[in-house]
Amino acid sequence: MENIQVITQDFLNMHITKSDAETAAPIERRFKKGITVAEFKSKLELVTGGNAATMKLKLYDTKNKYICDIDNDDALLGSYPIDDLMRIHVIDKFTLLSDVGSSDSAERFRLSEEEYEKKGDTVRSFLQRNRLGKYNEEEMMKIKEQQQKELEEEARLAASVLVGARCEVRVPHAPARRATVRYNGPLEGAKGLWIGVQYDEPRGKNDGEVNGKRYFTCPPKYGGFVKPVYVTVGDFPEEQFDLDDEI
Repeated sequence: MENIQVITQDFLNMHITKSDAETAAPIERRFKKGITVAEFKSKLELVTGGNAATMKLKLYDTKNKYICDIDNDDALLGSYPIDDLMRIHVIDKFTLLSDVGSSDSAERFRLSEEEYEKKGDTVRSFLQRNRLGKYNEEEMMKIKEQQQKELEEEARLAASVLVGARCEVRVPHAPARRATVRYNGPLEGAKGLWIGVQYDEPRGKNDGEVNGKRYFTCPPKYGGFVKPVYVTVGDFPEEQFDLDDEI
């Protein structure tokens, strides 16, 4: 009997939200499935400015439905029912100081900069004393370095995708789709670089236009934009679909 091997991706693209910014847009980051939860929390320190020792993690699916708490520091991240583009909500003790931050901000508004700096019981002084958030220069430098590495890696992947090339698109939770590359570059209002493709079948979401701006032209439902990591360029002949053979 032939062995069947199930291969899953080693990385997860996650949406990160914080308890001190409930209405802010999620931060998207990429993590390895094979790291422990403790290691994952330490990486989240760089993203959220929180403390790995005190943060609590809650997992939500892509429809914003609560799944479970991620609370076993020794377990592997991939051992939880976690999938691409799910959301991790980070709750942290120090960030909950935002509850008193409103009164602190009001007081800050009434005081001069010099008077405010003399006070020893402000949120700012707490963060400074404990070298948290933006007052931890080493951690902030790590965040910037990590963001720069991610941008460089995305640029490296995008550089190998030439307009006009044949490709295969493999997006999580979707079948592989063959296409032709029609655009490579930034999208207005979106972060990073994107690859615009014209699919061989009407499995796309647009005709090359996004939010009122046209990047290329193709028939409706044949166009799509995906991140470079999901695009593989190669000898992918256009598949022939004989509708006469279908019932």
